Amino acid sequence: MKNGIDRLLADPELLRQLKGRRVALVAHPASVTSDLTHSLDALIAAGVQVNSAFGPQHGLKGDKQDNMVETADEMDPRYGIPIFSLYGEVRRPTGQMMSSADVFLFDLQDLGCRIYTFVTTLLYLLEEAAKAGKEVWVLDRPNPAGRPVEGTLLVPGQESFVGAAPMPMRHGLTMGEMGHWFIEHFGLDVAYRVVTMEGWQPDGAGNGWPTSRLWINPSPNAANVNMARCYAGTVMLEGTTLSEGRGTTRPLEVLFGAPDIDAGGVLNVMRKLAPEWLEGCAIRECWFEPTFHKHAGTLCNALMIHAEGEFYDHHAFKPWRLQALAFKAIRTLYPDYPLWRDFPYEYELTRLAIDVINGGPALREWVDDPAATPHDLDVMTSHDEAAWVAAVRGHLLY
Repeated sequence: MKNGIDRLLADPELLRQLKGRRVALVAHPASVTSDLTHSLDALIAAGVQVNSAFGPQHGLKGDKQDNMVETADEMDPRYGIPIFSLYGEVRRPTGQMMSSADVFLFDLQDLGCRIYTFVTTLLYLLEEAAKAGKEVWVLDRPNPAGRPVEGTLLVPGQESFVGAAPMPMRHGLTMGEMGHWFIEHFGLDVAYRVVTMEGWQPDGAGNGWPTSRLWINPSPNAANVNMARCYAGTVMLEGTTLSEGRGTTRPLEVLFGAPDIDAGGVLNVMRKLAPEWLEGCAIRECWFEPTFHKHAGTLCNALMIHAEGEFYDHHAFKPWRLQALAFKAIRTLYPDYPLWRDFPYEYELTRLAIDVINGGPALREWVDDPAATPHDLDVMTSHDEAAWVAAVRGHLLY
């Protein structure tokens, strides 16, 4: 199995098409070749004229931890080229940044989730490339969450840096495929190419993530494939007062953690409300004490998700519904619990973070409505999921 970067480096014709052209690379720590050489080093060693590089959220080095922790522009000390930040003073590349190259190579490992900001970074790059007459190549990589689709579509008018367009939370596409959909959906006139993977089987062994590949964190809290599978649900915790496990060694792999909630009691309610939404994984009660972030230094009772090993069923696992069900169970047990966190989230200062994350208020309203049932949410969501599957079917490359 070869990722896009490996195919590019092994193909003399593709390299020839870059010869004599100024190239920029959009990358992060997981942008590596099969032998773990960083793509920036590998491209320059192959003779590609890399004039600049771009780092997304968390930076080219992947060192920045959290929401709205920015990275500054800098000069690369080894190659003497500018490293532009797309998560600092700007999130959309400026005209000056775009003038640094003719061809932009996009080589970001994604998690297959709308809210993971690398998706929006791709859209912004395509839009600015269309304006500037530049070329964009996506060096494609696996979607570790695979093909399953889940979640309501973002409501038009609710766009943000964590919601680029009307897509569901778990979108089922690779970045190369997503670029094709963006171009069609937004009517972009841009020179676009996908350097496809070779041998990737989204429904093969690994269920999206090839078992032969090492996992490298694309961002500080994306520590393993279990996290990537859970993320389309657990990321919603960022919009709540509940801990998502930041400050522990297994962030975003828990349904919640809190010092004042009985996790076992919540799990019992979940099983009564919608037992089918707990399928495809194991749920284990546990305890942790975050070293930083929410509830730092306080013992929290939690529910750990194991979407891995013998417990994992790729097509039965529904992380977005599972997380929604946890919220519903907490609201059932603790009707007055201050669940929704009101704070600036990804540069959105007026809307509740949970609504920004979900691309609209529907999920929050469902949780807070005592009369709303799991069936109600399932009907609404299933309609959106079917619409998305139909809309992207023609863009699938694998």
